[in-house]
Amino acid sequence: MQKDAYTLILDSIERGDYNPGSRLVESELAERLGVSRTPVREALQRLETQGMLTRDGRSLIVASLDHNQLAELYTVRSELEGLAARLAARHATEEEVRVLRAMVDDDRKLLGGDPRALSRANKRFHKLIHLASHNRFLVQQLDLVHRAMALMATTSFAAEGRDEVALAEHDQIVRAIETGDGDAAFAALKSHISKAYETRLRVDTGELKTR
Repeated sequence: MQKDAYTLILDSIERGDYNPGSRLVESELAERLGVSRTPVREALQRLETQGMLTRDGRSLIVASLDHNQLAELYTVRSELEGLAARLAARHATEEEVRVLRAMVDDDRKLLGGDPRALSRANKRFHKLIHLASHNRFLVQQLDLVHRAMALMATTSFAAEGRDEVALAEHDQIVRAIETGDGDAAFAALKSHISKAYETRLRVDTGELKTR
């Protein structure tokens, strides 16, 4: 299925092709995407309404999150992700659990490598937990949360040593889901998000170095 202009632009932001502060020019996007300017204009208006883009004079730029917005986002993410893990421990199919375990095993090959590759693998891991909750309304809300995560210029996986710790946390989350322990899955995922937030704060303040 061919993606529309809105999805293509959103994918580009999520991939990091356009970082917070990047200016999006209608004519350039139309040429790059191979579409007319009308769908691009409509897509940009939609993204501005959703808070993904903001005005800088007459130009549209990719929005960024200030300190308070970041705190609010992680608070919501922590609760919703924890709930998804709890529900996944109850409702995940055997196949979903096996794939989660395989993801953890496969991601070990990425340790010490490209932080963006690790970030993409991390998104796939979390997305499967969302889906394994088998709650469509929760999945919809988490999609909105993760869309907003694209407004952060760097991934916490760029912090030195974060990749190994995060993967150990993923393993703990999967163990809880494998045993059907909803409380443990909830606690493990909330702790995982809390540590990711702490890492991001330390990176943003210059306390931690990035790769």
